[in-house]
Amino acid sequence: MIASEEGDFPPSCKTHGDFGIGTFDRLDGEMLALDGNYYQIKTDGIAYPVSGNMTTPFATVTHFEADENFRVEKPMNLTELEQYLDRNLPSENLFYAIKVDGNFTYLKARSAPKQGKPYRKLAYAVSNQTVFEFENISGTLAGFRTPDYVNGINVPGYHLHFITANRSAGGHVLELELENGTAALDTTSAFFMELPTSGNFSKVELGQDLKAEMETVEK
Repeated sequence: MIASEEGDFPPSCKTHGDFGIGTFDRLDGEMLALDGNYYQIKTDGIAYPVSGNMTTPFATVTHFEADENFRVEKPMNLTELEQYLDRNLPSENLFYAIKVDGNFTYLKARSAPKQGKPYRKLAYAVSNQTVFEFENISGTLAGFRTPDYVNGINVPGYHLHFITANRSAGGHVLELELENGTAALDTTSAFFMELPTSGNFSKVELGQDLKAEMETVEK
């Protein structure tokens, strides 16, 4: 995956959803949308409110309406949380928006730095990521579980971002220890994909199998 040029993608996220994740032009930080408010989490770990003129090369958003709600009563790490959520899915072949409000004894997150030309592959870009560690903090996990068969369009499995309860800090989730919380699933049986119509998108080679590389990037 290659970072897109600035302005390649119209700023239509808010039209399509009030909840979601993504990034910003030139891979400038992590995007998190919650309750209609969009945030940019930069490499300083701070969550900045997004201005209306900002654009994005990639985002996944939806209008969040919970179909399933349940308590998370016992401590879990990230792998255990994903397995727990899997056991509560109606099907592994649908898309799910995931929201977990909880208390965390530990959470490890990251943000990638803004890129410049010539744009490198995503794996290279995040090799210079900044990592943040939180302890004994409350906040929200926001993200998606994507089915395996759309590999190449989105990252299969879970992709979660985090923001603190006071909406001041966060990042892309790498690991966590959840003490307790509440989880909500929004089942999605259809998706709409909007592609850039300008810039270098039409010239990029997109036929490569990057599954292994993306696993490294996301985890």
